[in-house]
Amino acid sequence: MKKVTIQTLRQMKSCGERITMLTAYDATFARLFDEAGVDALLVGDSLGMVVQGQESTLPVTVDEVIYHCRAVKRGTRRAHVIADMPFMSYQASVDEAVKNAGRLVAEGGAEAVKLEGGADFAEVISKITRAGIPVMGHIGLTPQAVHRMGGYVVQGKDEEKARQLVDDALALEAAGCYSIVLEGIPMELATEITRRLEIPTIGIGAGVHCDGQVLVCYDLLGLNPDFAPKFVKRFADGAGTVMGAAKSYIDEVRGATFPADEHSFHSKTLRLYPTPVRAAESHPVLVEEDSIARIYAAPV
Repeated sequence: MKKVTIQTLRQMKSCGERITMLTAYDATFARLFDEAGVDALLVGDSLGMVVQGQESTLPVTVDEVIYHCRAVKRGTRRAHVIADMPFMSYQASVDEAVKNAGRLVAEGGAEAVKLEGGADFAEVISKITRAGIPVMGHIGLTPQAVHRMGGYVVQGKDEEKARQLVDDALALEAAGCYSIVLEGIPMELATEITRRLEIPTIGIGAGVHCDGQVLVCYDLLGLNPDFAPKFVKRFADGAGTVMGAAKSYIDEVRGATFPADEHSFHSKTLRLYPTPVRAAESHPVLVEEDSIARIYAAPV
């Protein structure tokens, strides 16, 4: 398996080969997605919502992303691993942004970082890339700006805002981004941005004409039936599968059919010895037949 790098993604755009990206937060899912052939794994700050149960991504910290990134990295051999820069890890100052990006790479094992925002963050992106850290941009519906946007609403629907997003994309490319996520924008606008950029675009709720697509893995697997935005397609009934397995387990435990004989260990050299405590409180003790000592249960 050839390792996917930022150069691989650029070559895929040049060849017209679509890029696949999923979020991952632990080694098991990372290994499964990696072996399935997913090109890139994003340790997203979406973990705040789908893993931690938060109402938004805003409470997620750098330390938490590092923790999950380490786990994902252990489960990955081929896929390109990107770590999200969480809220306020890069907005306060350029120096702090470079420091936090460095931690995600050095401590988390990420191969690149992703940050949200347009042209206003060009200087931050430029400084991080100059430090040797690849940066993926993210424009359109940016969850860290949920309060400013007034909710999770589609961006760039009028001409003025669409032009601003095109300018933002070009500014991020000029600042050194190797790829840009386009989230929650009209398909026509995403098509135009993709056409103008030399770097790959990764869409989520941005139509089919981006150079690649990304989904939150919990959405892909259908693990949250109550979350059903228009851009999500469930590729499995994960919630039904998990709940069905749990209910079967409960039924078999309560019915004493699990564990069955094939799930139990056996020994032909064990004998039962009574204990010297009262019958109502006694517990038989297993002892190796060739043992020279007899083990008695302690009185209750």
